[in-house]
Amino acid sequence: MRARDVDKEQLVKQKAIEGIVKHGLEGFSMNKLAKECKISVATLYIYYKDRDDLIIKITEEEGVKMAETILGDFDIEASFEDGLRMQWKNRFKYMMDNPYITVFFEQIRSSSYHASFLKSFKENFEAPVTEFMNNVVARGEIRKMPLEVYWSIAFAPLYALIRFHNEGQSVGGVPFKISDEILWETFDLVVKALKNVG
Repeated sequence: MRARDVDKEQLVKQKAIEGIVKHGLEGFSMNKLAKECKISVATLYIYYKDRDDLIIKITEEEGVKMAETILGDFDIEASFEDGLRMQWKNRFKYMMDNPYITVFFEQIRSSSYHASFLKSFKENFEAPVTEFMNNVVARGEIRKMPLEVYWSIAFAPLYALIRFHNEGQSVGGVPFKISDEILWETFDLVVKALKNVG
């Protein structure tokens, strides 16, 4: 059995993500990936058992990487506004540094691979964020609410801005490029919506 080449393995992961974004999961194949990487299909099987193994491993690795990035410099004892600001900053950086990743995860979200992503992401992310939320609720900074309600207000606006930026246009086809001013103005409105809700 041939030895693994770390650089080649990274190229395979990068091209796999790009291929899934470009062709969707249905149009993604090991043959296309090998051609894109300029390697033989047999070489892919040094790294992965099959197509499913490749997608699951990339999904799990990216889930861990995303969780670690989002939690970088995150303090579970921070005030609600400071903690949320750090999460926005980290999520924004991760998405901007990895432009294909948003679309990649959208593909994964609507597939059977989503369970693999959730497992790896939650293992690294859930406990500190839950503790942070318990702290800010206990201090009365925000009221207790269903997770889905909180996430929709806290993060959906950020992801919408990133999607507009990646597509180069906003609603109605108006050209759009994100700026720090727009990012943090939106953040301020999110904080205002969540803080001290009666």
